[in-house]
Amino acid sequence: MANTPNYEVPTEMRDFAEKSVEQARKAFDSFIGAARRTADTVQGSTDLARTNASNLSTRGFEFAEQNVNAAFDLAQKLVRSRDVQEAMQHQAEYVRSQFAAIQAQAKEFGGLAQSAFQQSAENAKSAMQQGANEARSAYEQGVETARENANDAQKAANNHQ
Repeated sequence: MANTPNYEVPTEMRDFAEKSVEQARKAFDSFIGAARRTADTVQGSTDLARTNASNLSTRGFEFAEQNVNAAFDLAQKLVRSRDVQEAMQHQAEYVRSQFAAIQAQAKEFGGLAQSAFQQSAENAKSAMQQGANEARSAYEQGVETARENANDAQKAANNHQ
């Protein structure tokens, strides 16, 4: 059998390799941490959007209930009216009050929708900006690690010669 030559890896090269693996792990941990924080922020934004949609839906049902109750109240007043003139008076009051109520409801609903949209937009902008900043930081850290590794490799190669 042929004997395989036993080449010993220089200590500097092993140290360099170990340091490179350690630095790569740190860079990856930094990157994955940034990605997780971004995902958490996006999740928070979706939770906020879901809450806002639920609030809008709830308020919409409340408005519908108010309007239907007002219609039932009118119907009850109409059937209790003693003459056509009284019925017409109830009808006119209903139209005036419902017109004002619907205007107020539309204004409130529009404000709620606008507020929900602004919150969602601000959260999305913040999440994207935070993600970009953290990704840039992780990238810069990776570039610095690569430079350090290249310098260490050059030094190890020069020392080994």
